[in-house]
Amino acid sequence: MDIGGMALTDLFLTPVYLGLFYGLAFMLRPRFTNALTKRYFIPALTVKFIGAISLGLIYQFYYGGGDTLNYFNESKAIYDAFGDNPAVAIKLLLANDGTYTPDMARYVARMHWFESETEYFIVKMCGLFSIFCFHTYTVVALMFAFVSFSGVWALYMAFLRLYPHLYKQLAIAVFFVPSVFFWGSGIAKDSLCIGALGWLFYGFYHLMVGRSKPLAAIVALLVAGYVLKSVKIYILISFLPPVMVWVAIQQSAKIQSGFVRALLLPFLLGVGAVAGLLASQMLAEGNKNYDFDNIEDRAKVASTYHNEISQNEAGKGRGQGNSGYHIDNFTGPQDIPKLAPKALVIGLFRPFLWEVRNPVMLLSAAEVLWITFLTLRMFWRTGIFKTFGRIGSTPLVLFSVVFSVLFAIGTAITSGNFGNLVRYRVPMWPFYVTAMFVLQDDFTRRKMLAAAKKRRPSPARRPQLAGAA
Repeated sequence: MDIGGMALTDLFLTPVYLGLFYGLAFMLRPRFTNALTKRYFIPALTVKFIGAISLGLIYQFYYGGGDTLNYFNESKAIYDAFGDNPAVAIKLLLANDGTYTPDMARYVARMHWFESETEYFIVKMCGLFSIFCFHTYTVVALMFAFVSFSGVWALYMAFLRLYPHLYKQLAIAVFFVPSVFFWGSGIAKDSLCIGALGWLFYGFYHLMVGRSKPLAAIVALLVAGYVLKSVKIYILISFLPPVMVWVAIQQSAKIQSGFVRALLLPFLLGVGAVAGLLASQMLAEGNKNYDFDNIEDRAKVASTYHNEISQNEAGKGRGQGNSGYHIDNFTGPQDIPKLAPKALVIGLFRPFLWEVRNPVMLLSAAEVLWITFLTLRMFWRTGIFKTFGRIGSTPLVLFSVVFSVLFAIGTAITSGNFGNLVRYRVPMWPFYVTAMFVLQDDFTRRKMLAAAKKRRPSPARRPQLAGAA
């Protein structure tokens, strides 16, 4: 087809590779599950596969093209290079700064994104996977889904170490939020990023909190950090400060003396926050888009650009049809307090149902309606001040909420339309929904304890034993 993507080979090879992937999954399941989590392993992988295939179908037959197909089409140059000269193909896979040698030139000329580090990383992954499946779109998409699944399963396992009794709720939060398995499964940046983020949290937990599996944790941190730095460094920048604060709180909980713990907690929080900010700044340094010296200008450009598009479309009577929303232009850090409330509502709770203009948007609106329900139910049952108090006193919830709030505000300010927003905010949903479920569990436990305490007779009213003096 002119737009590339799926072809007849997909019909023949996809069932074969699905059988291979499921066979591998059933072999791995006993090693990475227990009696309670075993039931979620295959369904979680299945929704990733469904998301990967659906993403390709929608881009090819509904949108008529898009980035996911462009990544795959450009990777054909790397696939052809493996057939012509494997040494050149390896050079193409290792290239990351836009430079190339004369023997690479004819392949580079076929790739529009060769000089764009983030997009070319996805192209390289497509090219690498293609050599194992004859450059077949759907099979490459399934490989992206499988790799991404490994990371979200690692995230699930880390969460379970903290809340093992919430295995069902955590599975819903991590695996079965629709936008996460749809946008986070196919040939796209989001697939690799959600998987890498899962491995990153896994690494932090085991290295700094659980103090177990140090080698696996270090490898996970290095590989996941490299992927996020190469594809979407802003996720890494947003993640590090709150996760370091979380680590500091978890470490303070191990101090036996309540007095010493209270004394050291502010210091540990400060150290964690500073360490996270310094690490983020070091990662961003030299990056043309996210260097701390340039990030303000990038935010200004993105905000102004998307607002102008929305206004132009609205002037033509197509603003809502283009799924745009309006938020004041970002001109500098001084605008954050003014923009944050509206951006937070947009980032967490929109699009509303009455803003829906297409089928894909309807699914997103239904999803955020459910998330809005979880949020409002928590505040209604517990009360506003008590809810904030419990967020602050529960380390994982505090980290998840802070990360999600910062991420929601940032993506809402810079996205400009719901199409971008739905994809950009995917990494925060497993953490935010997990926070809601943990708070709900805390509320239920407290309610049960209070009820049990009321039913327990007071010592003065306890009946005396027969024959007692």
